[in-house]
Amino acid sequence: MEHTRPGVAIVTGAGSGIGRACALALLADGWQVGLLGRRAEALAETAALAGAATAAALPLPCNVASEPEVAAAFEAVQARWGRLDLLFNNAGGGLAAKTPDLITADEWRQVVDVNLNGAFYCLSHAFRLMKAQSPQGGRIVNNGSISAYAPRPGSIAYTATKHAVSGLTRTASLDGRPFDIAVGQIDVGNAASEMTARMVQGVPQADGSVRPEPRMDVQAVVDVFMTMVRLPLTANMLFVNVMATKMPFVGRG
Repeated sequence: MEHTRPGVAIVTGAGSGIGRACALALLADGWQVGLLGRRAEALAETAALAGAATAAALPLPCNVASEPEVAAAFEAVQARWGRLDLLFNNAGGGLAAKTPDLITADEWRQVVDVNLNGAFYCLSHAFRLMKAQSPQGGRIVNNGSISAYAPRPGSIAYTATKHAVSGLTRTASLDGRPFDIAVGQIDVGNAASEMTARMVQGVPQADGSVRPEPRMDVQAVVDVFMTMVRLPLTANMLFVNVMATKMPFVGRG
């Protein structure tokens, strides 16, 4: 089966964790990559870690919750390389575990603005470029979560947005068909990163206890992500789950 050749990609949340690891894998594979994230210094560090591929990395400080900033970042990638072949819609975050009555309106909006609105803004601008370019098309990979299937205690904002991301994936996959835009989702459980550091000390469980949870090396996520990326546009992994084998997900609750 023919593989997709390296082209031009955008990775959001590229300053740390899964986003950084996947951006570095793309750069090592010969892709040209726009690195989006809020922290300029973290993006510069990601680019520096690419070594010889640094020239193919374009750090673009951007808050995905701001549509004008997203528009400017995508325009910068188009101006630099002329097209877009891949978007990894990875940026996201959550809150400390709280019951719904303890979450303020501002906290709720903060999570929705990044996880849902930001994902939509990036997806929307990717569609614009991918529809207009020649040859037409490209691939979009949304970073969901196992929380798109089953929640953790006290995670209503994060879980609600990740369910919504699944809706984005399904609908965009359908809408992308006439334009050779393949849209899929990777649902990750407990990859070792800054975001999951608290798992080592212990996190609330459905039975009311607080227990540590196993984590997996982020390279497992990278391997699955690159498998999705290398598929020809005639094939799509709509949803794929990669998780720490012994984490309490199956049977959760």
